[in-house]
Amino acid sequence: MRGILCCLALLLLLLPPVPAALAGPWARDPGRVFAAVSAEQDRDGNRYASLYAEYGLGRRDTLGLELGDARGERTILLWWQRALDRAEGPNRWAMSLGLGAIRRDGRYHPMGQLATAWGRGFDSIPLLRRIPGDGWLTVESRSKLAALTLEYPEEPNVVWEDPTYLTPAVTHKLDLTLGWQARGDLLLIQQFRFEQRDDTGFSGRLAVSALRDLAGPAKLELGVIAPLTGGGELALKLGSWLEF
Repeated sequence: MRGILCCLALLLLLLPPVPAALAGPWARDPGRVFAAVSAEQDRDGNRYASLYAEYGLGRRDTLGLELGDARGERTILLWWQRALDRAEGPNRWAMSLGLGAIRRDGRYHPMGQLATAWGRGFDSIPLLRRIPGDGWLTVESRSKLAALTLEYPEEPNVVWEDPTYLTPAVTHKLDLTLGWQARGDLLLIQQFRFEQRDDTGFSGRLAVSALRDLAGPAKLELGVIAPLTGGGELALKLGSWLEF
């Protein structure tokens, strides 16, 4: 784990400048699209692939789509986010509602999500404004309810997906994200992920990602996700961002 983190730190020093694609409580501009495709895999071979997309409906409204694919299930979630502020002052607030479905064992199960978000830029935070370069801080909470019960096969020889990669019936998440673009040649995103699930209990993870420009509007994302508490294995993340 230590060696992987050192390699990532070395890569960060070599990255070219990348503009930050703000998420969280910042509404997407009308008609603008942001999309991210990513895949995660841990040391036990568990994999999770996802597609995340946002579309700006209006000055305060954003429409989102999330697709997930693990070895044991597929998920789809559509959500609508509304900015609660008037884009005045340092604070940004938003709330969103989502509806979707989970496909597991050939059956579909409905699910819903309620989320809130708060954010501020570095220039409006007394301690962080002293850091050179631009950046932002966000706090996001999400509560998800799915009409299913997590079950495991009885066959002893079946290799089953790690339950942390599958959707539980009830989950509450809290993400603290710090995005920092220093010296114009470095973009680092650090995120603390806390989760309370009804099947595996409480867990915490630290996700660190770096981005660099590819051709056109595409950007490459490379990251590491390390467990802090609640078990789990170190995972690597590879993805791509598109904004147009």
